[in-house]
Amino acid sequence: MKAPIHLNALRAFEASARHQSFSAAAAELNVTPAAVGQLVRTLEDWLGSPLFVRGTSGRARLVATEAAQLALPDLRAGFDRLSVGLERLKEGSASGVLTVTVSPAFAAKWLLPRIERFHAAWPDTDLRLETSLKPVDFITQRIDIGVRYGTGSWPGLVADKLMDEEVFPVCSPGLMRAGRRLKSPDDLAHETLIHDLSMDSHADFPSWDVWLKKAGVSGVSTKRGTRINSSAAVLQAAIDGQGIALARSVMARDDLAAGRLVRLFPKIEFVSALAYFAVYRAERANLPRLVAFRDWLISEAEK
Repeated sequence: MKAPIHLNALRAFEASARHQSFSAAAAELNVTPAAVGQLVRTLEDWLGSPLFVRGTSGRARLVATEAAQLALPDLRAGFDRLSVGLERLKEGSASGVLTVTVSPAFAAKWLLPRIERFHAAWPDTDLRLETSLKPVDFITQRIDIGVRYGTGSWPGLVADKLMDEEVFPVCSPGLMRAGRRLKSPDDLAHETLIHDLSMDSHADFPSWDVWLKKAGVSGVSTKRGTRINSSAAVLQAAIDGQGIALARSVMARDDLAAGRLVRLFPKIEFVSALAYFAVYRAERANLPRLVAFRDWLISEAEK
C-alpha cells in the first residue's frame, strides 16, 4: 500500500518544486495546500532528509535542497514515461476517441449516411471527424485514420484501397421530364454543364473535356456552365435541375438509388484513374479502434 502514497507524494513534491509554492502545486493537483504539505512531509519522513530549505516564515518561495534539485529531472522524466504508458494502455482498447479525416463531400455523401452502422457495431468508440479539402499532417493534427482520393501513394502513410470510381453525367428526373432531348452525348451541346472545381488539383481526374473525348463528342463547348468547388454541391445543383453534372459514382450512389438523380448514357463507361483509400500511419496500424474502423470501411465499400 505504500507505493501509491509515495507516487502521490512524489507528484506533490515535483509540482511544489516547479512552482516553488505549495499553494500553486495544490491548484494544479486539485487538492488543498495542506494536503500537498502533508504529502511532502510524508516523503521527507520516508527519505529521512528534508526536500526544501526551511528558513524564516517570511520566505516568499519554496527552495528545493541541492539533493532534491538533482533528483527532479529524473522524476520528471519518470512522470513523462508514466504518461506515455497510460496512453498506450488506453490505446490498447477499442473504446475511446478515433480521429478521422475525410473531405467534406465524402463525409456528406457517403460516410455520414452509413455511420450509424459503425456506432451500432462499436458503441464504445467515439468518432471525431476532421473534414478538409486539403491533405492534413497526421502527426501534428493527431489524426488516426482518413479516407483519401488519389492514386494510392502518400508519403508516410499506409494506403488500403476501398473503392474504384466511375464518372458519368447525371441530371434530375424533373429535367428529363421537361422535354429535354438527351438521347446521346451530342445533345449536351444544348445544356448547362456543371463543373466540379474541387478536383482541379487532381491531374488524373476526368474533366468534362476528357469525358466528352471518351464519348467521341466534339461539338460540345465546356467553356461555359456552372463551376462549383464541392462535389456534394455539384450533385445538389444537378438534383435541383440546374444542369448536367459529371458525377462521381461513389458520391452519387445514394442519390441515384433514391431516384433524386438519373444516370445519362449508361453505355459509356469511364473508370477514373483515381480511387478511395483508407490511410493511416504504419505505427498506428494495430490500434484496435483504428482496425475496427478500417475493417468497417472496407466492409461498407464491398457492399
